Amino acid sequence: MPAVTVSDITILPRVIEAPGSRARTVKSITTAPQGFEGEGFPVRRAFAGVDMSELDPFIHLDQMGEVEYAPGEPKGTPWHPHRGFETVTYIIDGIFDHYDNNGGGGTIQNGDTQWMTAGAGILHIETPPEHLVMSGGLFHGFQLWVNLPAAKKWSPPAYQDLRASEVALLASHDGGSLIRVIAGDTTGFAHTADLSESGLLAAAAAAAAAASQGGGGVNTVAFAPMTRQSVNSVRIVPSSVAKSRKVELLMQANDAARSIDGAIVQVSAGYADSMKRILVANSDGVFATDEQVRTIFRISAVANGDSGMQTGYESLGHTMGFEMFDDNDVAELAIRAARQAIVKLRARPAPSGAVPVVIKCGSGGVLFHEACGHGLEADLVGKGASVYRGKVGEMVASSLVTLIDDGTMSGEWGAIGIDDEGHHSQKNTLIENGVLTDYMWDYLRARKENHRQSGNGRRQSYMHLPMVRMTNTFVINGTSEPDDIVKATKNGVYVAKLGGGSVNTASGDFVFGMTEAYLIENGEITEPLREGNLIGNGPQVLRDIDLLGNDFAMGNPGTCGKDGQGVPVGDGQPTLRVKSLTIGGTAA
Repeated sequence: MPAVTVSDITILPRVIEAPGSRARTVKSITTAPQGFEGEGFPVRRAFAGVDMSELDPFIHLDQMGEVEYAPGEPKGTPWHPHRGFETVTYIIDGIFDHYDNNGGGGTIQNGDTQWMTAGAGILHIETPPEHLVMSGGLFHGFQLWVNLPAAKKWSPPAYQDLRASEVALLASHDGGSLIRVIAGDTTGFAHTADLSESGLLAAAAAAAAAASQGGGGVNTVAFAPMTRQSVNSVRIVPSSVAKSRKVELLMQANDAARSIDGAIVQVSAGYADSMKRILVANSDGVFATDEQVRTIFRISAVANGDSGMQTGYESLGHTMGFEMFDDNDVAELAIRAARQAIVKLRARPAPSGAVPVVIKCGSGGVLFHEACGHGLEADLVGKGASVYRGKVGEMVASSLVTLIDDGTMSGEWGAIGIDDEGHHSQKNTLIENGVLTDYMWDYLRARKENHRQSGNGRRQSYMHLPMVRMTNTFVINGTSEPDDIVKATKNGVYVAKLGGGSVNTASGDFVFGMTEAYLIENGEITEPLREGNLIGNGPQVLRDIDLLGNDFAMGNPGTCGKDGQGVPVGDGQPTLRVKSLTIGGTAA
């Protein structure tokens, strides 16, 4: 069985069960009937008699063979049509040629996969090569049919031929089953907390084995001189500051928040700092190091009144040391959080409907991060999970909008000297004057697409795989005065602070909470609002920005979650107006 290339399953990297996963129940057991396909090769039809509603998006699964052909016996299929679905053909043993009426096709053999998208329709033929017909031999494989969504049924036909060397072997979590990955990117990965030479070499050997499934060879690497690109601004190392001084800051914030109003019933304050040392060496000769220091202060205040409990929240975080508090007053931060909570006690429920929305500088960057930024990450683009796929060079936003991702912004929360693959951080223009110019790239995706990397390969820790991630993502200044933007809005909503939300990167649809918001009436900010959401579509929001301020500011420090990993990021924007957004409110 040439497609199985390891003798000991237990040496392979293992699939980790996802948190909260549960075993599926068996709904039915089907005995696949045996028959013949094409010119007479044997198949077992695995889905025969199974209700299609139980299978979607799968349509059909044939095991082809296993059969030992004598000379002159190998058989294939005559020309036949396909439309509206994909076929995935995997050859366990043997060899097969495949062609279509457009001139596409190729040859697949031991461990190769041919992924054909029939789309709008083709004529297709599968046949053993002449030398196999002459010699005979073993043939064994399977073919899976996968339904296409309605929007893609008329797409042009296409092929992907994945060679055995391009896929990976994994083991089940208990080491008892072999898993061969034939779709998706795979990377050999191992980690260790043992920083001795022997510990690091053992981890490297494990990663190499995972990537190559036991392939041998030695690669001698000439490292470039070590590079360092620091974007930190550290005068006072946080670890040098006494804990009592940090506790003093927490007490100051608590006292300040509670002094605002007797309605404040709870205050929660937090301080944290970290120092992360990174050294990256790889087989391309990269040899780079970075030291990332981060300091953060958070405070929330809860007010109790006739409208129930209301919360205010503020935070402050930078890639700098304890000197952050020389220019930032934690008491002032706490007062702002407390006032948010108090204001919402007298706020009216938010209305519902589509209205112009003005978003205060620094407070709406999370919208661009979540609803637009993730869709510009090359891994999601490559997987077809982005609404921006294939749109480089196209107008995707208002001509007012230039969107940047910049890891070099010294002092900002998402700043990094190098990414977690050893490449210098960069300032990357993603959208310029409304035109999509590029995506964000990590090393793996850039290498696959023959593209330059952009310094966006990031990971939570050494125990995680790098992936494409944002750093500091923001919209640059326009020319309008912020007050004029409000005055130009006869009736609408002013969002002073956005909360958390969710987004579908494939469509761009989003929902975000409004942490602090007000009515705009006759060009003036009036009543505060509560219990409201912003509902919209990221690409549409980009197109509907019709006024852009000159007061750029970064927002609160954030943590971006993706595939179970969290990394520090920043975002920001000037005051702007979206000519129409849906408010989901609770007002009658």
